[in-house]
Amino acid sequence: METKPNTSRQLHPGWVAMIKEYEASNAPEVWELSMTEIRILDREFIAQASINTEPVPLYSVENREIPGVAGTIPVRIYTPREVDKDTPFPILVFFHGGSWVISDLDTHDYPCRSLCKEADCIVVSVDYRLAPEHKFPAAVEDVFAATQWVAQNASTFGGDPARIAVGGDCVGGNLSAVVTQQALANGSPKLIFQLLLYPNIYIAPKCPSRETFGQGYLLTKEIMEWGKNHYLNSEADLLDHRASPELAEDLSGLPPALIITAGFDPVVDEGSDYAKKLRAAGVEVEYTCYEDMVHGFILMPDVTEGAQKALAQCATALRRAFTK
Repeated sequence: METKPNTSRQLHPGWVAMIKEYEASNAPEVWELSMTEIRILDREFIAQASINTEPVPLYSVENREIPGVAGTIPVRIYTPREVDKDTPFPILVFFHGGSWVISDLDTHDYPCRSLCKEADCIVVSVDYRLAPEHKFPAAVEDVFAATQWVAQNASTFGGDPARIAVGGDCVGGNLSAVVTQQALANGSPKLIFQLLLYPNIYIAPKCPSRETFGQGYLLTKEIMEWGKNHYLNSEADLLDHRASPELAEDLSGLPPALIITAGFDPVVDEGSDYAKKLRAAGVEVEYTCYEDMVHGFILMPDVTEGAQKALAQCATALRRAFTK
């Protein structure tokens, strides 16, 4: 299933109003702030865009620390219903976006709760190390270690190690794509699905949409460059497929994917291109462009109905993958 972008697309009125309000606030640029300041503002901005949306009630939400390659990794485990040891839940391992520099378990609590409830699965949200304190490949190491831990310990929290999907938004989509490639190359864990939400698949600015939508739609090409410069050690990292998963030589054998993009997003071309590359490699792909949305829309349910619609589509795709 594919929804092709429409060249006559129009931005949703909710985003028009929100962007006007944001621009009128004269908020400082991210590079004008300390890391502590920008991370606080990021949490406040996302919280404000979901302040009128009640948290989805779940059976349990538990914070844990799990072992990683460089110390412990914080995770949050969401469980939809009481665990029955005879019928373990499928699992979604989720990686948040944020340009590798910002965001955390709290900023992405809303989509994780929604997917847990609607897909009837356990969600393990991973708080990987952020740049610039921890540069590439620290985030990659953490998300792969977390996915391995989930597969090895699923039964201890009511999960099914035979039904594990990975997913994330923005750079979390990038990391999800990388994890599926690493898991396949490693021979384990066996992953059955990948959920890529407006993924930032390429590090280098090679797609036209970065210019077309690189200003005026919240995420700008300057912010992307800022994040990239904090994440990478040098230009040589641009050639590493663990940073840009589209550079992987062989995409065959990867798990089926749902790729969702936003029409007014600097990275919309990247999601579309990766869907085509996966299909060419024989991977089953469902692709949908939410044409009137902007980058990050699943985190802001108060602005438009787009977040609920996209997350409902994600839940449907996950349920289908978990029952195959």
